Amino acid sequence: MFNQTAFIEKIRTVGFSLGFSQIGITSADISHAEPAFLAWLDKGFHGEMQYMSQHGTKRTRPAELVPGTVSIVSASMNYLPSNGESWISKEWQALERADQGVISVYARGRDYHKVLRQRLQKLATFMAQELDPLGYRVFTDSAPVMEVELAKQAGLGWRGKNTLLLNREGGSMFFLGEIYLSVDLSAHAPTLPTESHCGSCTACVDVCPTQAIVEPYLLDARRCISYLTIEHPGSIDVALRPLMGNRIYGCDDCQLICPWNKFAKLTTLSDFDAKAHLTHQSLLSYWSWSEEEFLNHTQGSPIRRIGYERWLRNLCIALGNALRQSHLSANIHQDIRAALSERLTYPSALVQEHLNWALQQHTSSLP
Repeated sequence: MFNQTAFIEKIRTVGFSLGFSQIGITSADISHAEPAFLAWLDKGFHGEMQYMSQHGTKRTRPAELVPGTVSIVSASMNYLPSNGESWISKEWQALERADQGVISVYARGRDYHKVLRQRLQKLATFMAQELDPLGYRVFTDSAPVMEVELAKQAGLGWRGKNTLLLNREGGSMFFLGEIYLSVDLSAHAPTLPTESHCGSCTACVDVCPTQAIVEPYLLDARRCISYLTIEHPGSIDVALRPLMGNRIYGCDDCQLICPWNKFAKLTTLSDFDAKAHLTHQSLLSYWSWSEEEFLNHTQGSPIRRIGYERWLRNLCIALGNALRQSHLSANIHQDIRAALSERLTYPSALVQEHLNWALQQHTSSLP
């Protein structure tokens, strides 16, 4: 007789051996999350991410995305680089160095899409061998999946006020992935939704540079620096540019300030170890990359997907913000202006607009 409880423990054992930090199983019913999601779309908070609305209710109804889905494996994987001791203080210090470029911690190693997908596939293959027949499909931030809601329901943590999943043992420094299953394992899964432990804390809301967290648990992506530097394809609102500082790919502020991230665990996988050339290098060093160098330096990295044009756009804003800093030396200001001026004829209207804005910045622009 098939023992589901024992099988679920096997899933966890195999999952942990593959580098996952948590494994949970939940039913495919997350209909309770649909009204809030649709209201968020109605407010236009998804910005240019049209894929958020194009798939309709497939995001909140897993069986519409993958017919036959009745339960879901939700898995997390820690990504804090193995050399990430004292990482919080180091990141705050980097943000204070206006002439350095800051890339979100998660993006300094190998592309998480590839790492998680491969390992989820191995876990799913094991399950299919043990449980035949089994229909399944693996997801890693690659389809209309409400991964935070599913992980929350599977007992991996609670939704924080910054909308990220939080966990008492790991903060929020982990990726999420899912396996949609045609067999119901949720009834025997020894996991229950986790109660929120945010309490009255609003640190993440208060620290957001652009006030993108308009209220606890509600994010206006159109103001989020991660969205602006990665997802947004066009010109960035002039009013938001000074608030972006030296963040050139993503933003970690709401995670750096979160008290629970004092407990974030280092990754056990070398895939997520930070590459030196993507960690706290000077803005001028990043600016000097040719398109070929950009492609070489970002090979295997999630950064490559934004393309060279957006990379230069983001750097223009950061370099312009550096010119607004009176504590930087006159020589640094001179070097920045010279480097920007060398690309005045770069063949991109998007880059030109942001470059001209950057050259107009100076210390008297400070509020």
